[in-house]
Amino acid sequence: MSVSYQPDLVYVDGRFRSGYEVVVAKDGTISSIGPVKTDSVSEVRRLPGRALLPGMIDIHSHSFQRALRGKAESRRRSGPDFWSWRNIMYRCALALTPEEIYDVARMAFLEMTLAGITTVGEFHYLHRTPAGEAYADPNLLATQVIRAAESVGIRIVLLRCAYVRAGFTLLPDSGQIRFIEPDVERFLRDSETLRSEIAAMSSTVSFGLAPHSVRAVPRDYLKAVSNWAQTHGLPMHMHVAEQPAEIEACVAEYGTTPFAFLDELGLMTPDFTAIHAIHVQGGEIERMGRGKITVGACPTTERNLGDGILDADALIDAGVSIAFGTDSHTQTDALENARELESNLRLRHLQRAVLDGRQGETLPVLLFDFATRAGARSLHVEAGALEAGKAADFFTVDLSEASIAGSLPDELLTNIVFSMSPRAIRDVVVDGKVVVDSGCHALQDEIVEAFRRVQTRLGTEL
Repeated sequence: MSVSYQPDLVYVDGRFRSGYEVVVAKDGTISSIGPVKTDSVSEVRRLPGRALLPGMIDIHSHSFQRALRGKAESRRRSGPDFWSWRNIMYRCALALTPEEIYDVARMAFLEMTLAGITTVGEFHYLHRTPAGEAYADPNLLATQVIRAAESVGIRIVLLRCAYVRAGFTLLPDSGQIRFIEPDVERFLRDSETLRSEIAAMSSTVSFGLAPHSVRAVPRDYLKAVSNWAQTHGLPMHMHVAEQPAEIEACVAEYGTTPFAFLDELGLMTPDFTAIHAIHVQGGEIERMGRGKITVGACPTTERNLGDGILDADALIDAGVSIAFGTDSHTQTDALENARELESNLRLRHLQRAVLDGRQGETLPVLLFDFATRAGARSLHVEAGALEAGKAADFFTVDLSEASIAGSLPDELLTNIVFSMSPRAIRDVVVDGKVVVDSGCHALQDEIVEAFRRVQTRLGTEL
């Protein structure tokens, strides 16, 4: 059975077109897109007063941290910086049961779908019990997160994280006890098991690897993980240069900066995504460009943690791709990440429209591509654009919603990127299935109530 979606406007090739339809095949892919025909479809879904766009892609999520929202916005509770904030995050990680990890992940993914996000890259580093022991199923917590994604209906790439140590010359940190995977052979064996299990799941679930960071994964372990990922053609994500102290530790241990170190190990390839990459050193941006890597920018989290501002203009000029992530779930809004990427540069340079015209694109087209196509490349998913053969992942916006009302077709994307309220998002389709219908998710009340119970048990003080 094929379904023809017929909104007033469809976003194709960087512009909105009227009189177009998106035809979705039975297998959840787009079979065609173009002027309305409707002569060979089984069902027609007319969407008057709406515009249809490709679903947005969030490449960096720690879903359990959704439980932290509202609990870490004071110095008394979480200290003055990123490093002290980690302590309350560790307490949150230690407090959650496997079923609560499922409930919290469902809340995180529900909020994503309501915001027009159709794919999530879940950077998953909860592996063990709160006592640091292995579960009978070493992938129990990963499968809880996958279950949550399937329940909500979001596409997920489970990025299984390697976390080995607290850092160079640092003593073990008891707060990290659920993360630690000390033996690389076991880590890769458990990863292979999960990869095989995922291969038998639906097309909305896929797999990648995520060595946590240079400070958390030493050279030989990192090289083994990288070789395994490259052998299997997997996406590989890694936190890099989020904080200045990471650069100092890398230089102390290896005598070179993080991106130079990763380049020497052969990690700088199109399959590699560096999360954050804020504190880059001289010559590193050129290395990143030569490797055609992706940078995962998480501006809503980076501002919340005081990480710093990404040198997005220099990265783009060097040929580095940029995609967006929610990270700590302090705010879930891919378009807020997009507008903040540009806004931060305006504050730094005292100019407007800093990224306009780069890569030969207008500013709104460029930023929306970062929220869609770039994320698809980073996660190795056939999504992020309305094209025949790609996944039928898309969302609609209400053209009469106050924040974008009155937009002319040629200015609509600008207003969506820079001004639109998430309330304008009405329908969300993933893999050809309606996940959000007229602003409502079928399981919303159930998911919110389960999450409320978790938050009540955790309380305000972790």
